[in-house]
Amino acid sequence: MSFTEVNVFGVYVAPIFLLAVAAWVVALGLRWTAARYGLLRHVWHPALFVFAVYMIVLSSMVLVTAR
Repeated sequence: MSFTEVNVFGVYVAPIFLLAVAAWVVALGLRWTAARYGLLRHVWHPALFVFAVYMIVLSSMVLVTAR
């Protein structure tokens, strides 16, 4: 796949923007699940942990899309 601009309602956006939004939605769901089951209580810095999960999800999506 070539990373070219994507037309979203007449506005050209970079594909990384769409991947970042999708990764944010996935990370939001993972954060909600972790908070629901009390898993965030066991990490040292919850905000840093959530950011790291977001970066892992985003980089995984980029790697899968680029392949």
